[in-house]
Amino acid sequence: MNRRPLFVAGLALTSSILVACGSAPPPPAATPPAPSVQSAAISPQPAASASNATPAPSATPPAAPAKPLDADRIGTLTGGKPESQGNVVKVSFPRDDVKVDVAGIAKMSPFMGLTSWAAFQPGEKPQVEAMVMGDLVVFEDEVNPVMSAALDNGLEVTALHNHFFYDKPRVFFMHIGGEGSLDQLGKGVKAALDAVHAVRAKAKAPATSFGPPPPAGASKIDPAKLDAIFGAKGTAKDGMYKATMGRHTQAECGCTVGKSMGVNTWAAFAGTDDNAVVDGDFAVSEDELQSVLKALRGGGINVVAIHSHMTKETPRILFLHYWGRGKAVDLAGVVKHAVDLTAWDGKTVST
Repeated sequence: MNRRPLFVAGLALTSSILVACGSAPPPPAATPPAPSVQSAAISPQPAASASNATPAPSATPPAAPAKPLDADRIGTLTGGKPESQGNVVKVSFPRDDVKVDVAGIAKMSPFMGLTSWAAFQPGEKPQVEAMVMGDLVVFEDEVNPVMSAALDNGLEVTALHNHFFYDKPRVFFMHIGGEGSLDQLGKGVKAALDAVHAVRAKAKAPATSFGPPPPAGASKIDPAKLDAIFGAKGTAKDGMYKATMGRHTQAECGCTVGKSMGVNTWAAFAGTDDNAVVDGDFAVSEDELQSVLKALRGGGINVVAIHSHMTKETPRILFLHYWGRGKAVDLAGVVKHAVDLTAWDGKTVST
């Protein structure tokens, strides 16, 4: 027979009688439970004495609002008509000086995207007055003079690509950026725009080639001379030469990808030793892009595209494509100098 229910009931009845009579038995002894994280966090603490109390940290004062930029000054510096919206001042320059047909649309309106622009807003770093972002509409023969003007005047070039198919003449878009003094940035934008005007002043119609055609006939590039410049052995085929320099990055999947997966810089040469062409692709980190652009342009090599090939890789790798003309050893020297500004693997040069 289970007597526990009768015992519990009797105990409860006895406790009720004692309470009613004004006295209650002490609670039964029990092992106190371990305090939970939450109960420990909210347990009352002894009040600190006034002499030992730590003063509460003062609140960080709100940052002073950025000083608005002088719109009239931006207009004077760039030669454009400024338009303000909030703390942004924008100048626009429609490209209506050249007739452009796009996919059957005759004489495309600048309103449809053929407008260069630059937008300025106050800087948010110490000693940085302003920052600028922009997009310049350029034709093929304008790209490299404009790029050099932008780089030489303190701007960064961050992308170069097309926005259309079946456009005549072909149109490209050069994205620019920078931060610094308003005077520096405004003059940089003006220098890039002046480079456009200088090219068009020489010829109203955009050029259709870099100049004289490449040498005809079979290629005869001496690979030994280029091996000596690159410091390793390249690959020769039908009188042409190619060198490939790999590097590594981590793809979104967590996989390490390198040269064989397309993360590489390469240079291919054709023609003759004294009259060669070089084309290729640079794989650069975001921090390397500007120095490589300056090295290539400083050596007379044309940049023809800047874009990404991947997404969410670490570090992020950008790719720039180029074309050059001259003596093979001179071209190789410019390319090698630019390669050495990047963090390539530096162990092999091959396909």
